[in-house]
Amino acid sequence: MKKNKIIVVGGGPSGMMAAIRAQTLGQDVTLLERKSTLGNKLLLSGKGRCNLTNTEEFSDFLKRFSKSGDFLRDAFKKFFVAELIAFFQERGLETKVERQLRVFPQTDRSSSVLDVLKREMDKLGVKIIYNSKVIDVFVKEGKAKGVRLENRVDMVADRVILATGGASYSFTGSDASGINMVKKYGHSIVPLQAGLIPIDVKENYPKKLEGLTLRNIKLKFSDGKKEIVSEVGEAIFTATGISGPLVITLSGRVIDLLGVNKKVYVEIDLKPALTVEQLDARLLREFKANSKKGIKNLLKELLPLRLIKLFIEVVGIDLLKKGSQITQVERQRIVALLKGFRMEVSGPRPLEEAMVTRGGISLKDVDPRTMESRLVKGLYFCGEMIDVDADTGGFNLQAAFSTGYLAGDSAASD
Repeated sequence: MKKNKIIVVGGGPSGMMAAIRAQTLGQDVTLLERKSTLGNKLLLSGKGRCNLTNTEEFSDFLKRFSKSGDFLRDAFKKFFVAELIAFFQERGLETKVERQLRVFPQTDRSSSVLDVLKREMDKLGVKIIYNSKVIDVFVKEGKAKGVRLENRVDMVADRVILATGGASYSFTGSDASGINMVKKYGHSIVPLQAGLIPIDVKENYPKKLEGLTLRNIKLKFSDGKKEIVSEVGEAIFTATGISGPLVITLSGRVIDLLGVNKKVYVEIDLKPALTVEQLDARLLREFKANSKKGIKNLLKELLPLRLIKLFIEVVGIDLLKKGSQITQVERQRIVALLKGFRMEVSGPRPLEEAMVTRGGISLKDVDPRTMESRLVKGLYFCGEMIDVDADTGGFNLQAAFSTGYLAGDSAASD
């Protein structure tokens, strides 16, 4: 195999995996990282524990991607869950599977994952240059020939792999610069949007409930025509809206539902295990059996303490009312709110705060068999900078590793 000089731009999971694969195949690889350290966003993943991947069945795994699952088939066939787990185990890092089939390192530390990748690059001899921001890719006669750094230093190469990330968490080095860089060579860019992000609401309820976690609840987002319904799980109030696993997972679809100037509402089913009729019968029994108890005390069995006062205010009942004084209409209003605590969605949090970026380089411009640009020979893309995004749960990180591996393999083999 011919020894090519390959430049990888970006030291995130996809870039590091691309560098490792290409160097393993005997290539001369240089990795350029604009920050002073590698894997800055990787260290944040899984709340610092690094949710590496997920052991769902292949067909279900693909469905976790908003629209790009089929595009990733070739990358996943080359390097998927079993290969990723084996990669780390062979280098001394054991993994474990937790609920919802999420895979984490046994150490529960993202730094352990990063350490394996760094050690492997060092062992193979990958050259790493820090504090090196790339501002352009050289293209001559339709072929990538190198890159230009911010300090005007030019570096020549036979192949260039861009792994510069999306536009969220820009402090880690992802600021969409790589995506914008290739526009001039004719690549189409799908508009960048937030993915996996908390949702803001118009009401001031969240401010009063900030930090309160609701467990075993269900969410329904609706614009009056379409509905997005969650599984049963957790949500948490933020200062401006709601977050938590259920919200984060559905956020991309909610953003799509919002569209332009649409009104979208979220309803929180605080008691999804009970029907309206069952709840009404339960309340009726409670109010009769504890007729002298105040409404605040009567709701303690149904709601978190921090939510009770606000809940009663929203229902519109006097806080001093006792069980015997609650009318049928008031009881029905309580039931209705328990099954649908409603707020109007104002939009997602800013893109900067998103866990992943939706959009990026159009998949039409990338060959799924190699991750090579269809417009510039010798230019490869991987990771979050391409228009690939998925649910939370390890799917996005697996896509980063898989596309990085394929890009490195292809750049070394072509």
